[in-house]
Amino acid sequence: MATNQEEVSLLGVTGSPFVCRVQIALKLKDIEYKFLEENLGNKSELLLKYNPVHKKVPVFVHNEKPIAESLVIVEYIDETWNQNPILPSDPYQRALARFWSKFIDDKVVSAAWKAVFTVDEKEREKNSEESWEALQFLENEIKDKKFLGGEEIGLVDIAAVFIAFWIPIFQEVGGLELFTSDKFPKLYKWSQELINHSVVKEVLPPRDPLFAYFKARYESLSASK
Repeated sequence: MATNQEEVSLLGVTGSPFVCRVQIALKLKDIEYKFLEENLGNKSELLLKYNPVHKKVPVFVHNEKPIAESLVIVEYIDETWNQNPILPSDPYQRALARFWSKFIDDKVVSAAWKAVFTVDEKEREKNSEESWEALQFLENEIKDKKFLGGEEIGLVDIAAVFIAFWIPIFQEVGGLELFTSDKFPKLYKWSQELINHSVVKEVLPPRDPLFAYFKARYESLSASK
């Protein structure tokens, strides 16, 4: 647990997969923190002060020291609090975990988003294919492990919460088949393990309001065609 001398707060918005990553890490480590809900339409002075470069959430603040970018924050949390390690101790395995986490951000997150929330049909198709290709790499990588990190949740699983929870909402909103149990049986099984894990389950945002939010966004996009 974070001691009373330590001030830990998180600037974020409910429903963000990137904020959720940090919340999972904090929950795994059993660290108490203050959650400061941001309004991204009217960003607080605190957010602009703590993250002047990107002006985005999440921002993690530990004893008045701000850190931005979700994967950087998760690594910082892991290095600062020793209990329940998130990254492997072996340098090679740790490097691999960083590689796959970055792969998820570079190859899966933006492609899956654009596959649904892009007006141009060709662009949608291109991004759907890119999503399938990227997910296939992860399908091959998981092999017979329970989690992408092994038997316990690790950095890659935390990064991939976007795949397990957000992509199924996106595909339902857009009527697409991006991530199904037929196409990716091992990864789909992993996704069910992850979203039903006691720690993850506790910090995932409620699905219905999130679905309604993305549905409205999708419909306004379709109307603008």
